[in-house]
Amino acid sequence: MRMPFARRGQGEDQGRGRDQDRRRDRRRAPARRRAVVRSLLALGCGALPALAFPAPGLWWWAYLALVPWMLLIRTAPGARRAGLDGWLGGVGFVLAVHHWLLPSLHVFLLPLAALLGLLWLPWGWLVRSLLGGTPSPLRGAAALLAVPSGWLLIELVRSWEGLGGPWGLLGASQWEVPAALRLASVGGVWLVSLLVVAANTAAVLLVAVPGPRAVGVAGLAACALVAGTAAWGVGAPREAGTVRVALVQPGVFGGPDGASRRFDRAEELTRSLAGQRLDLVVWGESGVGADPAGQPGIAARLTALARAVDAPLLVNVDARGADRPGIFKSAVLVGPTGLTGDRYDKMRLVPFGEYIPARTVLGWVTSVGKAAPEDRRRGTAPVVMALPTTAEAEGPLIGPLICFESAFPDMSRRLVRDGAGLLVVQSATSTFQESWAPVQHASLAALRAAETGRPVVHATLTGVSAAYGPDGRRIGPVLGTDASGVAVRELPLSATTTGYVRWGDWPLYGALAVVGAVCAAEGAGALRRPGAAPRGPRARTVRG
Repeated sequence: MRMPFARRGQGEDQGRGRDQDRRRDRRRAPARRRAVVRSLLALGCGALPALAFPAPGLWWWAYLALVPWMLLIRTAPGARRAGLDGWLGGVGFVLAVHHWLLPSLHVFLLPLAALLGLLWLPWGWLVRSLLGGTPSPLRGAAALLAVPSGWLLIELVRSWEGLGGPWGLLGASQWEVPAALRLASVGGVWLVSLLVVAANTAAVLLVAVPGPRAVGVAGLAACALVAGTAAWGVGAPREAGTVRVALVQPGVFGGPDGASRRFDRAEELTRSLAGQRLDLVVWGESGVGADPAGQPGIAARLTALARAVDAPLLVNVDARGADRPGIFKSAVLVGPTGLTGDRYDKMRLVPFGEYIPARTVLGWVTSVGKAAPEDRRRGTAPVVMALPTTAEAEGPLIGPLICFESAFPDMSRRLVRDGAGLLVVQSATSTFQESWAPVQHASLAALRAAETGRPVVHATLTGVSAAYGPDGRRIGPVLGTDASGVAVRELPLSATTTGYVRWGDWPLYGALAVVGAVCAAEGAGALRRPGAAPRGPRARTVRG
């Protein structure tokens, strides 16, 4: 007799439970929407710094590009959300700066960006910890040092070749700014990155934090003082002689016989240089498709060219070695009397482009993109080559770098310390011809020149080819991606030893020390905790 009443009561309880669940879901829906919007904002804010690099080339934007991202992070309700904002912003940064890799990596670029984005997760914690709420002036001053240092450590980690190499270092966006080039001569591109992030941090303190705005003003003044001191206090390298170099750019040749047609065009262009009184002729990466050491016909053609222009040729071979297994990318010097024996094998290879990390696991990438079907072999040591001595003067030693290697500051520094007076970069970006990659790659040579105090030539198959003096200033116009021709540049030489060549990557060690000291001070309670964040609207309770 009581069962119907029990069922009715139970049904009423279940109905009330469902109503409560629906009300709870309705209350949670706005929070979920806000979280999604915040995540999309983090992705977009992280992508903003890409506009400071070529081809957009808005170099001034680099000093403000991180401000929206940092403002978002500092308002995170907790450390977990701050870390998520840092990670998502890092994903956006990687995708924006490396978007041109899509033809090679295809869908694999997305998980790669997600993995590299994790490097910014602790940076998000650091930004919120030092800039969240209402920080004290002491905490604001600590942020001016620690936030740029944390960013620099991210650049250090992702500069490892296996993680993609040092492409898109924030300081590299300043390659046309004279003050930044002088700063690079003291501490490399690392010191420029520190200054750029410090300016962003000072801007955040100035516009968003009411307490330590004076610290923000002082930070901006300090950044301006450092830049001004570098511009007027650090002298350009002293010139000592000149060298005449010709860059040969054959242009784009597609189809199954494209490589041989490109060789023929480069040969034709080189012959047009006869009588130019050259010290060196440089071809781009992979300009020769067979090892001349095992191909007498190719060796004879190159020797005849060197004899015709009365100057040595530095060509680049992408082929199986004549006397060793595997495929190598090699810079080979050919003189008027034949192969000189000087050869440099590329040491740092492009992940997925020239080899696939863990090929047994990731080899499937070749089926969805243009990843390397076979791994290239690595060289074992840098090589400095001597140009043939003429009756008039002894030519400078040259230090060859191949494509991707021009992104690594330590490689050019090592060549200069070994005696190189001219750095030569042989590159090919034809796969990414319509992207930002060619002009951005060529701009890296300006930084390598400024860092080392040595002229740098960047010769490509399909553009952009350019030359830079020992102060990082570009000499003459570039050969663009639509050009098939030659460029002869008379470059000043220098024997000046820059601060970066002498002291190396000291800003990285300083950044590590700063982050360690701030973390230790935080753990010891020496830095006052940030004040409470501004209160939001009062929560609506059942009674209220």
